[in-house]
Amino acid sequence: MSIKALGLSLLLAAAPFQAFAEAPAEVQIPYGVNAAVGKFFSHDGVRLYYEVYGKGEPLLVIHGNGGSIGSVKAQISYFSKKYMVIAMDSRDHGKSDDPVGALKFETMTDDLAALLDHLHVGPAYILGWSDGGIEALLLGMRHPEKVKMIAAMAANIFPEGLAPEVAALFTTEPPPRAPGEHPDPKEVRQERVSALDRNEPHIKPDALEAIKAPTLILASDHDAISDDHTLLIYHHIPNSQLVIFPNATHMIPYDDPELFNSTVERFFSTPFVKRDRLADLLKSHEKQESELPVEK
Repeated sequence: MSIKALGLSLLLAAAPFQAFAEAPAEVQIPYGVNAAVGKFFSHDGVRLYYEVYGKGEPLLVIHGNGGSIGSVKAQISYFSKKYMVIAMDSRDHGKSDDPVGALKFETMTDDLAALLDHLHVGPAYILGWSDGGIEALLLGMRHPEKVKMIAAMAANIFPEGLAPEVAALFTTEPPPRAPGEHPDPKEVRQERVSALDRNEPHIKPDALEAIKAPTLILASDHDAISDDHTLLIYHHIPNSQLVIFPNATHMIPYDDPELFNSTVERFFSTPFVKRDRLADLLKSHEKQESELPVEK
Protein backbone atom coordinates (compact mmCIF):
# COMPACT_ATOMS: atom_id res chain seq x y z
CA MET A 1 0.00 0.00 0.00
CA SER A 2 1.08 3.51 0.28
CA ILE A 3 3.71 4.51 2.74
CA LYS A 4 3.71 8.08 1.51
CA ALA A 5 1.87 9.39 4.55
CA LEU A 6 4.28 7.68 6.91
CA GLY A 7 7.62 8.52 5.38
CA LEU A 8 8.42 5.13 3.83
CA SER A 9 9.38 3.67 7.18
CA LEU A 10 10.75 0.17 7.22
CA LEU A 11 8.10 -0.73 9.75
CA LEU A 12 5.28 -0.06 7.32
CA ALA A 13 7.22 -1.51 4.42
CA ALA A 14 6.82 -4.78 6.31
CA ALA A 15 3.19 -4.05 7.26
CA PRO A 16 1.59 -6.38 4.68
CA PHE A 17 3.24 -9.35 6.34
CA GLN A 18 2.39 -8.19 9.86
CA ALA A 19 -1.20 -7.54 8.83
CA PHE A 20 -1.42 -10.99 7.28
CA ALA A 21 -0.19 -12.61 10.46
CA GLU A 22 -2.96 -10.82 12.37
CA ALA A 23 -5.70 -11.58 9.82
CA PRO A 24 -8.72 -13.66 10.74
CA ALA A 25 -8.23 -17.41 10.57
CA GLU A 26 -10.44 -17.78 7.50
CA VAL A 27 -8.13 -15.52 5.44
CA GLN A 28 -5.24 -17.72 4.42
CA ILE A 29 -4.13 -16.44 1.00
CA PRO A 30 -0.58 -15.03 1.24
CA TYR A 31 -1.11 -12.16 -1.18
CA GLY A 32 2.18 -10.99 -2.62
CA VAL A 33 4.09 -14.19 -1.81
CA ASN A 34 1.68 -16.76 -3.19
CA ALA A 35 3.80 -19.35 -4.98
CA ALA A 36 0.66 -21.06 -6.27
CA VAL A 37 -0.32 -18.14 -8.51
CA GLY A 38 2.68 -15.79 -8.60
CA LYS A 39 4.31 -15.28 -11.99
CA PHE A 40 6.89 -13.06 -13.66
CA PHE A 41 7.01 -11.31 -17.01
CA SER A 42 9.52 -8.90 -18.46
CA HIS A 43 9.03 -5.41 -19.82
CA ASP A 44 11.60 -2.79 -20.74
CA GLY A 45 14.35 -5.11 -19.53
CA VAL A 46 12.86 -5.46 -16.02
CA ARG A 47 11.40 -8.67 -14.58
CA LEU A 48 8.08 -7.89 -12.88
CA TYR A 49 6.08 -10.03 -10.46
CA TYR A 50 2.28 -10.30 -10.55
CA GLU A 51 -0.62 -12.33 -9.18
CA VAL A 52 -4.15 -12.86 -10.53
CA TYR A 53 -7.24 -13.82 -8.52
CA GLY A 54 -10.90 -14.40 -9.33
CA LYS A 55 -12.93 -14.43 -12.51
CA GLY A 56 -14.90 -11.80 -14.37
CA GLU A 57 -14.02 -8.48 -15.94
CA PRO A 58 -10.40 -7.44 -15.35
CA LEU A 59 -9.63 -5.09 -12.48
CA LEU A 60 -6.08 -3.82 -12.08
CA VAL A 61 -5.21 -2.91 -8.47
CA ILE A 62 -2.10 -0.73 -8.05
CA HIS A 63 -0.23 -0.37 -4.75
CA GLY A 64 1.51 2.75 -3.50
CA ASN A 65 5.04 3.94 -2.83
CA GLY A 66 7.16 1.48 -0.88
CA GLY A 67 4.40 -1.13 -0.91
CA SER A 68 3.68 -4.36 -2.75
CA ILE A 69 0.85 -6.68 -3.73
CA GLY A 70 0.45 -7.61 -0.08
CA SER A 71 -0.32 -3.98 0.75
CA VAL A 72 -3.62 -4.16 -1.15
CA LYS A 73 -4.69 -7.56 0.14
CA ALA A 74 -7.99 -6.17 1.49
CA GLN A 75 -8.86 -4.90 -1.99
CA ILE A 76 -7.82 -8.14 -3.72
CA SER A 77 -9.85 -10.23 -1.30
CA TYR A 78 -12.97 -8.08 -1.74
CA PHE A 79 -12.95 -7.49 -5.48
CA SER A 80 -11.83 -10.99 -6.53
CA LYS A 81 -15.30 -12.24 -5.60
CA LYS A 82 -16.64 -10.44 -8.68
CA TYR A 83 -13.68 -9.47 -10.88
CA MET A 84 -10.50 -10.96 -12.24
CA VAL A 85 -8.15 -8.97 -10.01
CA ILE A 86 -4.65 -8.32 -11.33
CA ALA A 87 -1.96 -6.97 -9.02
CA MET A 88 1.71 -6.36 -9.74
CA ASP A 89 4.74 -5.35 -7.69
CA SER A 90 6.00 -2.15 -9.27
CA ARG A 91 9.61 -2.07 -10.42
CA ASP A 92 11.88 -1.55 -7.40
CA HIS A 93 9.10 -2.92 -5.16
CA GLY A 94 8.22 -6.30 -3.71
CA LYS A 95 9.44 -9.25 -5.74
CA SER A 96 9.96 -7.26 -8.94
CA ASP A 97 13.48 -6.44 -10.06
CA ASP A 98 15.31 -3.13 -9.77
CA PRO A 99 15.77 -1.11 -12.97
CA VAL A 100 18.75 0.91 -14.09
CA GLY A 101 18.23 4.62 -13.61
CA ALA A 102 15.76 6.67 -11.62
CA LEU A 103 12.15 5.63 -11.20
CA LYS A 104 9.58 7.45 -13.33
CA PHE A 105 5.82 7.23 -13.01
CA GLU A 106 5.43 7.14 -16.77
CA THR A 107 7.67 4.06 -17.03
CA MET A 108 5.87 2.35 -14.16
CA THR A 109 2.56 3.07 -15.87
CA ASP A 110 3.80 1.58 -19.12
CA ASP A 111 4.75 -1.56 -17.14
CA LEU A 112 1.11 -1.92 -16.11
CA ALA A 113 -0.11 -1.49 -19.67
CA ALA A 114 2.38 -4.14 -20.76
CA LEU A 115 1.03 -6.50 -18.11
CA LEU A 116 -2.50 -6.14 -19.49
CA ASP A 117 -1.12 -6.90 -22.95
CA HIS A 118 0.78 -9.88 -21.55
CA LEU A 119 -2.45 -11.25 -20.06
CA HIS A 120 -4.48 -10.39 -23.18
CA VAL A 121 -7.12 -8.54 -21.16
CA GLY A 122 -8.72 -5.15 -21.29
CA PRO A 123 -10.07 -2.61 -21.21
CA ALA A 124 -9.87 -2.96 -17.44
CA TYR A 125 -11.21 -1.29 -14.35
CA ILE A 126 -8.34 0.51 -12.63
CA LEU A 127 -7.98 1.03 -8.88
CA GLY A 128 -4.87 2.83 -7.64
CA TRP A 129 -3.88 4.05 -4.19
CA SER A 130 -1.44 6.93 -3.61
CA ASP A 131 1.41 6.48 -6.12
CA GLY A 132 -0.84 3.78 -7.60
CA GLY A 133 -3.47 6.50 -8.04
CA ILE A 134 -0.98 8.57 -10.01
CA GLU A 135 -0.34 5.58 -12.26
CA ALA A 136 -4.09 5.02 -12.61
CA LEU A 137 -4.49 8.57 -13.92
CA LEU A 138 -1.51 8.16 -16.23
CA LEU A 139 -3.01 4.96 -17.62
CA GLY A 140 -6.07 6.99 -18.58
CA MET A 141 -3.83 9.52 -20.30
CA ARG A 142 -1.19 7.29 -21.92
CA HIS A 143 -3.20 4.13 -22.61
CA PRO A 144 -6.89 5.13 -22.80
CA GLU A 145 -7.79 2.06 -24.84
CA LYS A 146 -6.86 -0.16 -21.89
CA VAL A 147 -9.05 1.67 -19.36
CA LYS A 148 -12.76 1.18 -18.67
CA MET A 149 -13.20 3.11 -15.41
CA ILE A 150 -10.70 4.59 -12.93
CA ALA A 151 -10.74 4.94 -9.16
CA ALA A 152 -7.76 6.97 -7.95
CA MET A 153 -7.28 7.24 -4.18
CA ALA A 154 -5.06 10.04 -2.85
CA ALA A 155 -3.12 10.83 -6.01
CA ASN A 156 -1.05 13.93 -6.63
CA ILE A 157 0.08 15.34 -9.95
CA PHE A 158 3.14 17.26 -8.73
CA PRO A 159 5.19 17.03 -5.52
CA GLU A 160 3.76 20.27 -4.14
CA GLY A 161 0.38 18.55 -3.94
CA LEU A 162 1.47 16.81 -0.74
CA ALA A 163 0.25 18.28 2.53
CA PRO A 164 3.11 20.37 4.00
CA GLU A 165 3.78 18.11 6.99
CA VAL A 166 3.97 15.11 4.65
CA ALA A 167 6.14 16.88 2.08
CA ALA A 168 8.63 17.58 4.87
CA LEU A 169 9.32 13.86 5.09
CA PHE A 170 10.74 13.90 1.56
CA THR A 171 12.67 17.16 1.46
CA THR A 172 15.96 15.84 2.82
CA GLU A 173 18.10 13.86 0.45
CA PRO A 174 20.27 11.09 1.92
CA PRO A 175 23.95 11.99 2.52
CA PRO A 176 26.44 10.85 -0.13
CA ARG A 177 27.98 7.44 0.45
CA ALA A 178 31.64 6.98 1.25
CA PRO A 179 33.82 5.56 -1.55
CA GLY A 180 33.62 1.79 -1.57
CA GLU A 181 30.60 1.70 0.74
CA HIS A 182 28.18 -1.14 0.00
CA PRO A 183 24.75 -0.21 1.36
CA ASP A 184 22.03 -2.68 2.18
CA PRO A 185 19.86 -3.29 -0.94
CA LYS A 186 16.71 -2.59 1.10
CA GLU A 187 18.14 0.79 2.07
CA VAL A 188 18.91 1.59 -1.56
CA ARG A 189 15.36 0.71 -2.55
CA GLN A 190 13.94 2.90 0.18
CA GLU A 191 16.06 5.83 -0.98
CA ARG A 192 15.00 5.32 -4.61
CA VAL A 193 11.27 5.18 -3.90
CA SER A 194 11.58 8.16 -1.56
CA ALA A 195 13.31 10.11 -4.32
CA LEU A 196 10.41 9.23 -6.62
CA ASP A 197 7.92 11.12 -4.44
CA ARG A 198 10.40 13.91 -3.74
CA ASN A 199 10.97 14.62 -7.43
CA GLU A 200 7.89 13.33 -9.25
CA PRO A 201 5.34 13.45 -10.82
CA HIS A 202 5.10 16.48 -13.09
CA ILE A 203 1.66 16.33 -14.68
CA LYS A 204 0.09 19.58 -15.86
CA PRO A 205 -3.50 19.96 -14.66
CA ASP A 206 -4.75 20.61 -18.21
CA ALA A 207 -3.23 17.28 -19.30
CA LEU A 208 -5.80 15.49 -17.13
CA GLU A 209 -8.47 16.60 -19.57
CA ALA A 210 -7.25 13.83 -21.88
CA ILE A 211 -8.78 11.27 -19.48
CA LYS A 212 -12.15 10.35 -20.97
CA ALA A 213 -12.90 7.25 -18.87
CA PRO A 214 -15.30 7.75 -15.95
CA THR A 215 -13.04 8.52 -13.01
CA LEU A 216 -13.64 8.51 -9.27
CA ILE A 217 -11.28 10.77 -7.34
CA LEU A 218 -11.04 9.73 -3.69
CA ALA A 219 -9.26 11.22 -0.70
CA SER A 220 -9.71 11.60 3.03
CA ASP A 221 -10.33 14.77 5.00
CA HIS A 222 -6.97 14.25 6.77
CA ASP A 223 -5.09 12.94 3.76
CA ALA A 224 -1.43 13.11 2.83
CA ILE A 225 -2.60 15.04 -0.23
CA SER A 226 -3.77 18.60 0.34
CA ASP A 227 -7.50 19.19 -0.06
CA ASP A 228 -7.16 21.84 -2.76
CA HIS A 229 -4.87 19.58 -4.78
CA THR A 230 -7.46 16.79 -4.78
CA LEU A 231 -10.07 19.29 -5.98
CA LEU A 232 -7.68 20.50 -8.68
CA ILE A 233 -7.43 16.97 -10.05
CA TYR A 234 -11.18 16.39 -9.81
CA HIS A 235 -12.09 19.59 -11.66
CA HIS A 236 -9.71 18.87 -14.57
CA ILE A 237 -11.09 15.41 -15.43
CA PRO A 238 -14.20 15.73 -17.61
CA ASN A 239 -16.06 12.62 -16.47
CA SER A 240 -15.22 12.62 -12.80
CA GLN A 241 -16.88 12.15 -9.44
CA LEU A 242 -15.48 13.05 -6.03
CA VAL A 243 -15.47 11.26 -2.67
CA ILE A 244 -13.95 12.64 0.53
CA PHE A 245 -13.96 10.17 3.43
CA PRO A 246 -14.75 11.83 6.78
CA ASN A 247 -12.46 11.58 9.80
CA ALA A 248 -10.00 9.44 7.84
CA THR A 249 -6.40 9.53 6.60
CA HIS A 250 -4.37 8.41 3.62
CA MET A 251 -4.61 4.90 5.04
CA ILE A 252 -8.37 4.39 4.74
CA PRO A 253 -8.05 1.47 2.24
CA TYR A 254 -6.28 -0.33 5.11
CA ASP A 255 -8.04 1.26 8.09
CA ASP A 256 -11.60 0.86 6.80
CA PRO A 257 -11.53 -1.44 3.77
CA GLU A 258 -15.26 -2.16 4.03
CA LEU A 259 -16.16 1.50 3.50
CA PHE A 260 -13.44 2.11 0.93
CA ASN A 261 -14.08 -1.00 -1.15
CA SER A 262 -17.86 -0.64 -1.17
CA THR A 263 -17.53 2.98 -2.26
CA VAL A 264 -15.33 2.01 -5.20
CA GLU A 265 -17.56 -0.93 -6.11
CA ARG A 266 -20.64 1.29 -6.17
CA PHE A 267 -18.88 3.54 -8.65
CA PHE A 268 -17.72 0.65 -10.85
CA SER A 269 -21.11 -1.06 -10.86
CA THR A 270 -23.29 2.03 -11.46
CA PRO A 271 -23.73 3.42 -14.99
CA PHE A 272 -21.85 6.70 -15.09
CA VAL A 273 -23.96 9.84 -15.40
CA LYS A 274 -22.34 13.24 -15.71
CA ARG A 275 -24.35 15.60 -13.52
CA ASP A 276 -25.13 19.23 -14.18
CA ARG A 277 -24.81 21.40 -11.11
CA LEU A 278 -27.91 23.52 -11.79
CA ALA A 279 -30.06 21.48 -14.14
CA ASP A 280 -30.01 18.36 -11.99
CA LEU A 281 -30.62 20.41 -8.85
CA LEU A 282 -33.73 21.95 -10.37
CA LYS A 283 -34.91 18.61 -11.72
CA SER A 284 -34.79 16.99 -8.29
CA HIS A 285 -36.28 20.06 -6.64
CA GLU A 286 -39.24 20.02 -9.02
CA LYS A 287 -39.77 16.32 -8.36
CA GLN A 288 -39.63 16.92 -4.62
CA GLU A 289 -42.17 19.71 -4.91
CA SER A 290 -44.51 17.51 -6.94
CA GLU A 291 -44.52 14.89 -4.18
CA LEU A 292 -45.50 17.30 -1.42
CA PRO A 293 -49.08 17.00 -0.16
CA VAL A 294 -51.45 19.51 -1.67
CA GLU A 295 -52.82 22.04 0.80
CA LYS A 296 -56.62 22.20 1.01
